[in-house]
Amino acid sequence: MALLIAIALFVAQAINFTLALQDRRRARLDQATGPVVTRIIDADERIAAGRHVGGGGWSRIRLVPTSPIQPGGEHIPAVETALRAALAEAGVKVGQIQTQVLPIQRDDPRLRYVSAQRVERLLRGGAELQVAVERPTGQWLVLSLPWSRDNSDIFWRLMAQTAILYIVVLVPLLWAGRRISRPLRGLAEAARSFQPGAAAEPVAAAGPQDVRDVIAAFNALRLRVTAMLEEKDRMLGAIGHDLRTPLASLRVRVESVDDDADRAKMAETIAEMNRMLDDILSLARIGRPSEPPTEVDLAALVDAVVEDFREIGHEVVFEESPRMRMRLRPGLMRRALRNLIENALKYAGAVEVSIEASAHAVAILVCDRGPGIPAERLGDVFEAFTRLETSRNKETGGIGLGLALARTIVRDAGGDITLANRDGGGLIARITLAR
Repeated sequence: MALLIAIALFVAQAINFTLALQDRRRARLDQATGPVVTRIIDADERIAAGRHVGGGGWSRIRLVPTSPIQPGGEHIPAVETALRAALAEAGVKVGQIQTQVLPIQRDDPRLRYVSAQRVERLLRGGAELQVAVERPTGQWLVLSLPWSRDNSDIFWRLMAQTAILYIVVLVPLLWAGRRISRPLRGLAEAARSFQPGAAAEPVAAAGPQDVRDVIAAFNALRLRVTAMLEEKDRMLGAIGHDLRTPLASLRVRVESVDDDADRAKMAETIAEMNRMLDDILSLARIGRPSEPPTEVDLAALVDAVVEDFREIGHEVVFEESPRMRMRLRPGLMRRALRNLIENALKYAGAVEVSIEASAHAVAILVCDRGPGIPAERLGDVFEAFTRLETSRNKETGGIGLGLALARTIVRDAGGDITLANRDGGGLIARITLAR
């Protein structure tokens, strides 16, 4: 805002300077033509009455036989045009009108007849305007008057005005802006760093009344959000407990079923229900994890997850990687990686896992040779409860929470997951984490 006002003031002063310069030129033209016309009329009447015309002093009119104006000198056409119009209006007939700008020298003998103050004023102007008017008889009336080439005085005056305006307008504006922006910056920082459940002091109310009202509203909103999340956690805990109790009871009763095939199917169904419950509760609790971030060896963490799958007979290959320290929540990251590997195993039967490291990021790649995903559906599979295979066949996945949970975990860690179809068939899931 201060910059916009500064630019607006500058533009206004530039327009003011242009108008003042035009007024200065117009006034200088009027000051040049008025006295000249008066003296020429007076000289014309003197000549008509047979009286003497001439003198050696400054601004005295002289009658000379030829024009002293040099053809190659500096002329002022505007003065010549204005003089011709003024003399014609006064009824004075003239021939040619010529002008010439000449420098003023301090040793000019004509300055001896001028007061010291006027001498200094003439020297500050820096030049004289010599005007020659041709009479019908062929003689020339010549006179000189001060002429200023330099407009620096008006320039510096306007610069001083601009500086005063900037001081008078911008300094209070900057002070007010700083008074407003400081509490707003604190509010923005508090909003960015807000973590539900984390202990935080309320933002101090400061600044104008409107800003204080916004800060007070934010503090109240933060308390309400925290209270709502705490209530949600209590509700999720109660749901998890209430659902797991009957599932555990069912699991015990299943053992009394005589038929081995039926017992195995029932046990598998109960296990699937437990996994679904875990996924739903985990997805709902992301953002308020109970596990703190710690320094871990990412390569060792990935190797441990891959080894878990190998131990139960799955074909998962891990390309060895140098050790690298990362600060993250290891339990949640294992869950995200496990979900990606499980998803790949369901569709491809074999998985290749590797790590790519750069100066600023680390990528965990989970690759398979399954059927892949249509390019237009690559983003859809991250939505909760979304499955590309809609038959709900247990052989091809669960309820569509695995990838959604994995992406939520990785984004909570400041990274992201992307999917891409692999050359030759298959899919590449890439977890990217900032180092």
